[in-house]
Amino acid sequence: MTTHGPGGARAVARCDALGLAPYSDAADGLYRAYLTPAHRAALDRTGAWMVEAGMTVRLDPAANLIGRYEGTAEAPALLIGSHIDSVRDAGRYDGPLGLMLGIECVAALAEQGRRMPFPIEVIAFGDEEGSRFPAAMLTSRAVAGTLPLAALAIADAEGVDLGDALRMFDASHESLCGGSGIASQWPLGIGNYLAAARAPGSTLAYLEAHIEQGPVLEAAGLAVGTVTGIAAQRRYAVVVTGTAGHAGTISMPLRRDALAAAAEMVLAAERIARAAASDLVATVGRLEALPGAANVIPGRVAFTLDVRAGDAPRRDAAAAAILAEIHAIAARRGVVATADRVHDLPPSPCDPGLMDLLDAATQAAGQPVRRLVSGAGHDAMAMASLCPTAMLFVRCAGGVSHNPAEAVDPADADIALAVMRGFIDRLGETLA
Repeated sequence: MTTHGPGGARAVARCDALGLAPYSDAADGLYRAYLTPAHRAALDRTGAWMVEAGMTVRLDPAANLIGRYEGTAEAPALLIGSHIDSVRDAGRYDGPLGLMLGIECVAALAEQGRRMPFPIEVIAFGDEEGSRFPAAMLTSRAVAGTLPLAALAIADAEGVDLGDALRMFDASHESLCGGSGIASQWPLGIGNYLAAARAPGSTLAYLEAHIEQGPVLEAAGLAVGTVTGIAAQRRYAVVVTGTAGHAGTISMPLRRDALAAAAEMVLAAERIARAAASDLVATVGRLEALPGAANVIPGRVAFTLDVRAGDAPRRDAAAAAILAEIHAIAARRGVVATADRVHDLPPSPCDPGLMDLLDAATQAAGQPVRRLVSGAGHDAMAMASLCPTAMLFVRCAGGVSHNPAEAVDPADADIALAVMRGFIDRLGETLA
């Protein structure tokens, strides 16, 4: 059994430190958005930890922070990463935990005076959540070379466009990392942004550790699990149109209540997903009824429908069944329903060979092996276009994420660190 050291506890403590001022853009709670003062401060602190661990640091053209630990030979790099931005009113571990564990992996190698037959780079992606600009995974898609130029024509809620945000950030980055030498490759700006793309063949693999964001590991009494892939996602904007009318004068049989119809549709989506008895899930996350008056029968309702599964055929079959039921309900109730597809992501399977290495490292750490699919999106799904990917989930209390109640046991983080170090060793052995 692997003997666990203090690295996991230090990783958790560093995540806790980044949950406080000046690493948040909000006065109350944690909110760290891309290219803000809080983002800059977090890169400063994280970069200093990278240097302390034995890495050289730099910013790429998308303002991703990269720490590099050289190998024994010129070779494609193992990239270990996650994101450093957050949602509003966030928890402290979604994203940063994977970064801090990556830094601990390098720190352990440096302490032992060891070099792998490949370089290791730890990357802090600046934008995964899409909490500032109306796009997600901007920076990992830029690194993977899949971000179109047109996607950069965006602005935040205050009207600051991405180009201006980059210029303002670039003008203040000289002090990053406590003067330890961090610098960007080029001046940050729209013109250089896509130069963050890595050449095909330059990256050996991508490893991401992340809190599970669900209750599976906790329910099974397990600290870690190997991710098989990221679920296929499909999202719809559904609009139900009925007839608005006075709440006191129109009898029940004569009503064409859009909200009552939508309520039945929401329950139908839940029923169909529950009957699947698998990793398939369906969610209505937002619903708006108009005109929104207490004494008016709703004449129009708009809601979102999100359907996910580990593979596209099951997702698509469930989505089709839910949409068919929505239209049947609409016809029966005398309303009109339209459903426009607004989001469609294919599944992103993890590399089978890398999954085997994670499983072997899990066993060597004295832990049972468990494989599970990720229903949430991660930077790994963007990186899969560049190189083989692997993900390790870490148990979180209650399966809670995107919430201040996020909690990770330092002992679980220590186990995750042991598994990641074992993975790196085994990856090195495959290249020997």
